[in-house]
Amino acid sequence: MNLVPLTSEDFAALGAPNLVYVRPIKAAEIMADTPVETIKGFDLRPEQILYAVHRADGARLAVLGDRESAVAAALAHELAPVSVH
Repeated sequence: MNLVPLTSEDFAALGAPNLVYVRPIKAAEIMADTPVETIKGFDLRPEQILYAVHRADGARLAVLGDRESAVAAALAHELAPVSVH
């Protein structure tokens, strides 16, 4: 059996276009790759756990304060969320 590595585009094409995954993420990760102006006014602690909604290719679509809100936001936008641990 030969295994072929998948590109992020190949991986995204495997699922339905509306498939997204929800995973816990530390606020420190958000703080490290988000412009200061964007997160100004938010009360974030680096160790705080948030929940990110990602497309199958890994692109982050949203970050919410709890898992239930992240799933609800995905469903409200007609996306099919799955959890990643």
